[in-house]
Amino acid sequence: MAHFTLSSRERESLERLRSENKHAVVFRNVTIILQSAEGRSKAELSRALGCSVSTIDRARREYRRIGLAGLLPVKPPGRPSRATPEFRAALVEAVQTPPNTLGYGFSTWSVPRLAAHLKKITKISFSDDQLRRILHQEKFSVQRPKHTMKGKRNEEEFERAKGELEALKRGPANWVLQRP
Repeated sequence: MAHFTLSSRERESLERLRSENKHAVVFRNVTIILQSAEGRSKAELSRALGCSVSTIDRARREYRRIGLAGLLPVKPPGRPSRATPEFRAALVEAVQTPPNTLGYGFSTWSVPRLAAHLKKITKISFSDDQLRRILHQEKFSVQRPKHTMKGKRNEEEFERAKGELEALKRGPANWVLQRP
């Protein structure tokens, strides 16, 4: 059993980190150190905190090695995103620009249309799902467009047909045949 001796200053720093940080991982790691200093075994801590003994070993090792910074979560390594800052800037600019001002024959962006446009200007392509995630990261919401014929139809003819349909719905007694 590894025994920790904490000074009052170290204990205060740990308590402050535990209360001010929102990450459950930090709370767990600080609790491991504080409870270890009180003499609790790895097995006891493992049962009480619902984590593995190797997690307890790792928290203790990192705290001994680099102090409080060792208790903070580490971003896992991985491939850098293909969504470069330049791509994200182009995305934000495109979303805030009506597509018809860019020469397209539509007035609302859809994710597939936006993906095609961005591929054309940045040479970087993403699937629709990934582009939705990037849009969400950039604080944009994706909604289904509402397609209407308003402005593209003959409103007089539309109203006449709408009235005719209502008459048909009311039944045969109200049917009036008209010639256009």
